[in-house]
Amino acid sequence: MPKNKIINVKGLEITIFNGEQSDYISLTDIARYKDAENTDAIVQNWMRNRNTVELLGFWEQLHNVNFKPLEFEGFRKQAGLNSFVLTPKKWIETTNAIGIASKSGRYGGTFAHKDIAFEFASWISIEFKLYIIKEFQRLKDDENDRLQLTWNLQRTLAKINYRIHTDAIKEKLLPPTLPKEKINFVYADEADLLNVALFGITAKQWRDANPKAAANIRDEATIEQLVVLSNLESINAVLIHQNQTQPQRLQQLNTIAITQMKSLLGNATLKKLK
Repeated sequence: MPKNKIINVKGLEITIFNGEQSDYISLTDIARYKDAENTDAIVQNWMRNRNTVELLGFWEQLHNVNFKPLEFEGFRKQAGLNSFVLTPKKWIETTNAIGIASKSGRYGGTFAHKDIAFEFASWISIEFKLYIIKEFQRLKDDENDRLQLTWNLQRTLAKINYRIHTDAIKEKLLPPTLPKEKINFVYADEADLLNVALFGITAKQWRDANPKAAANIRDEATIEQLVVLSNLESINAVLIHQNQTQPQRLQQLNTIAITQMKSLLGNATLKKLK
């Protein structure tokens, strides 16, 4: 599971973790703003409210295909009665809910999807909710900036390695008397060798399949694909120096691309950037 993140709201630390449905914010931490000694009771009192039960149920119906609507209706009918008690654990286990999560351990407590957490914060304090939204947005902006920086870094690396790649083509594949148009053809051919190895199609095939796209196949690449592309360019340069034919190199590059993509797609560190 990704490492928890913390935002500081008016001197109070609020924990956030990335769950199946985006970011989950600690209701326990938010409740401390009202009463640090009775956070569980505060959360349960909020969940007893009929409006809260309806909010939780409607959210689940929008986002959770495994939600149990009949059990929700049972809670909905009882909500508001003096005898009605609803805990996060009971709600989760009875309705198969995913909008609220109960976690144990040092950073445990009751967490909720940000949509729900913001509503709970409103119930605690409208002013406090606005501060939470402000700090949460600041956190997301920082994450997006880091993601963009990483993408640009990988794009730059791919361009640098492309120069190494083209130098190898010029040294090993191009007869010195070739006219400029044939030199350009060989470069394009080698670029498409990498495209086919990684994307399965040439640049022209991609353009034909995406006639309205403003960018090209590499501009539309994911971070994982850019990392692999950068590696393939360096590896292809080595294979060229070894005088391997294009069919030989294409087979090796495709195998390497598949292996590296599998590795990157399962990489927990890279997933944190998304």
